[in-house]
Amino acid sequence: MKRYLIERDIPAVGTFEKEQLRDASRTSNNALLQLAPRVQWDHSYVADNKTFCIYLAEDEAAIRKHAELSGFPANVITEISTIIDPTTAG
Repeated sequence: MKRYLIERDIPAVGTFEKEQLRDASRTSNNALLQLAPRVQWDHSYVADNKTFCIYLAEDEAAIRKHAELSGFPANVITEISTIIDPTTAG
C-alpha cells in the first residue's frame, strides 16, 4: 500500500463542533467499509477551511472512489515517497 496526503477544501471545517466531526468521521468510515482493504484512513489534520488527511491506499483511484462515496472532496492527492523526522538526522 502507498501513503497519500489528501487536501480537502471544506469551508469552515475548522469551526465544526465535535458532533459534526464525529458525523464526518462516520461518513468516511462507511465509505471505507465499502472499499476495504483497498484504502485505509490513518488520521487527519483540521485547519480553517481544509483538512489534510493521511491515507494508505493501493492507488490514487481508490482515494478518488472514497471521495465519491463519502461526498468529501479530494482536491489534491499527493503520494508520499518518504517520511523524515528529527531522528533522521542520526
